[in-house]
Amino acid sequence: MARPRILIAGAGSVGCYVGARLLAGGADVVFLGRPRLQSVLAEHPLLVTDYEGFRFETRLSGDQYVTTPDAVGPMDLVLVTVKSAATREMGEQLSSVLPDETPVISLQNGVSNAQQLADALPRARVLAGMIPFNVLQQPPAHFHHGTEGHLMAARDDRLAPFLDAFKAAGLPLELRSDMTSVLWSKLLLNLNNPINALAGVPLLEELYQRDYRRCLAMAQFETLSLLRTAGIRPIQLTSVPTWLIPYVMQLPDWLFKRLASKMLAIDPVARSSMWEDLEAGRPTEVDWINGEVVTLARNLGRRAPVNEALTRLVHECEQHRRRWTASELLSSLS
Repeated sequence: MARPRILIAGAGSVGCYVGARLLAGGADVVFLGRPRLQSVLAEHPLLVTDYEGFRFETRLSGDQYVTTPDAVGPMDLVLVTVKSAATREMGEQLSSVLPDETPVISLQNGVSNAQQLADALPRARVLAGMIPFNVLQQPPAHFHHGTEGHLMAARDDRLAPFLDAFKAAGLPLELRSDMTSVLWSKLLLNLNNPINALAGVPLLEELYQRDYRRCLAMAQFETLSLLRTAGIRPIQLTSVPTWLIPYVMQLPDWLFKRLASKMLAIDPVARSSMWEDLEAGRPTEVDWINGEVVTLARNLGRRAPVNEALTRLVHECEQHRRRWTASELLSSLS
């Protein structure tokens, strides 16, 4: 496909970054998002950068950023990047405008969004996807990719014509036949999101404090135990095997710092999207991250007390923002 027309359905931090990278690679991209960001982009250029030095800046025209699906027009591919709470609403909005069999990839946190989209878009070809890296919005319209990783999606012949577009964008798309394992593996890493949000500091600063890492290890050990019971085998997304990550998190600071750069590249300014949501006074995705673990435990007739506690603490912070020191958080989870 020479120049695919791609819709970014949910042009927030992740959507604007991925869409801009595809634009830079030569794709025809339309952003569907909220009027607030449309107003910002009417006055300021869209700027995207990454931790390896990539930089792309562009002015979006009036028909490149729209706020209603009716203004979208025919699309070859749809990437859904809304927050998980808005998944069903986005699916219902798209249902009246997408032609039959349009491929739709869910690039969202959690493990259940693709099924929610499929329920709302029965005539589309909905596929699970995974975006592993962090994107931080910096005013007014600068979106920075701060951690390593590459895109994955469920293997489907309909995606073959788009692979060159993702490669040209510098965002190669790997097609997989084991997306359940992929999504749970990403979620295991995302269990750090609430810890980073509660800490209120950049990811690297948080991860360099052992007690915060011990909190993460507790949540990961709990989740890995449940996954074994459920027969779900995580894949390796970093240089360290997934089952080994919580052990690494418990290492002394001096040793962890020596291993960290080899384990996962993290920009010093990177923060979690959950931190960004709390700072902006928005509801978080904690129910689609730690809450998924709680649901899995319940379905297995078990409990997940660490992930239950993290879910509760984040919901409390949505109402009354506070910052937890490493020792305070560890004590609350122990």
